[in-house]
Amino acid sequence: MRFCGIDLHSNNSVVAIIDENDRVLYQRRLPNDLEMVLKALAVHREELSGVVIEATFNWYWLVDGLQAAGYVTHLANPGALKRYEGLKHSDDDTDAVFLAHALRLGILPTGYICPPEQRALRDLARKRMQLVRTRTAQVLAVENIVARQCGNRITCNAVKRLDAAGIEALELPARVARAVAANVAVIGVLNKQIAPLEAELHAALRDDEGYRWLLSVPGIGRTLAAVIVLETSTVTRFANAGKFASYARCVDSRRLSNGKQKGQGNVRNGNKYLSWAFVEAANFARRFCPEAQRFYERKKARTNGIVATKALGHKLARACYHMLKEGCAFDVQRCFT
Repeated sequence: MRFCGIDLHSNNSVVAIIDENDRVLYQRRLPNDLEMVLKALAVHREELSGVVIEATFNWYWLVDGLQAAGYVTHLANPGALKRYEGLKHSDDDTDAVFLAHALRLGILPTGYICPPEQRALRDLARKRMQLVRTRTAQVLAVENIVARQCGNRITCNAVKRLDAAGIEALELPARVARAVAANVAVIGVLNKQIAPLEAELHAALRDDEGYRWLLSVPGIGRTLAAVIVLETSTVTRFANAGKFASYARCVDSRRLSNGKQKGQGNVRNGNKYLSWAFVEAANFARRFCPEAQRFYERKKARTNGIVATKALGHKLARACYHMLKEGCAFDVQRCFT
């Protein structure tokens, strides 16, 4: 059997193929061209057990191309795949060989390869989030300018309603008003892009069963339900609710030795979008659900508001896992008793 590791970069890839004895049979840096990569692998195709690619920002084209060509393809999780830190020398060639070596030993921590048809809709939801954050930055900029110039606050909704007449009514210096007008113009452009993205997301998920179940959770509306169902993809890939909550970054990270804490583990290991969604859901749930509010207040009394919010998000994450797996609506008693 032979094993292939590909160290993928922005404009080139290092391809390494080893045998069962870790002997390097092929190693070369190739441009990011699918045809050239397939040509290099073709010679070893019959004996090739699998191909490993590190999960970098630009893996879509290579993984999809290799899978379409019939290769067993793995996506290595770089957050969990750590080499021995005492090595004196390492480079792209040794990194590619190490990926193949981890596959040969069966110790490769893999990432989930979302199907292309689901991935496109998921990335649309991520784009919507990016635009909303950009809009929020513009809104905060206007709030800060008004507070600095006038000494009083202007609300977020008031900023979003500002027009030329509203800016003039603020009676700001001419150049300061020009700066506010620039922010308001950007907010208007972003609004025109965000609204159709949200409409397309909701239309695409309207008939999704998991999406409809999530809408029954207090604190989860259409946007959060879309993020959760798209980022979760197939819930059965998680062995239990604890694994799902860990993936959503809803559990703590610590290293223990002899019953004592010796620092933290990889706190960023997991899905940042699910983490955001469940924190937002917790903040809304404690405002509109009495049971969630009582749970939050009990936790807050023993710890603090941040820990209590994360604990409530953890509760909701576990509930969402069972809902998606069992196909049922939210049960407030089952969640909080």
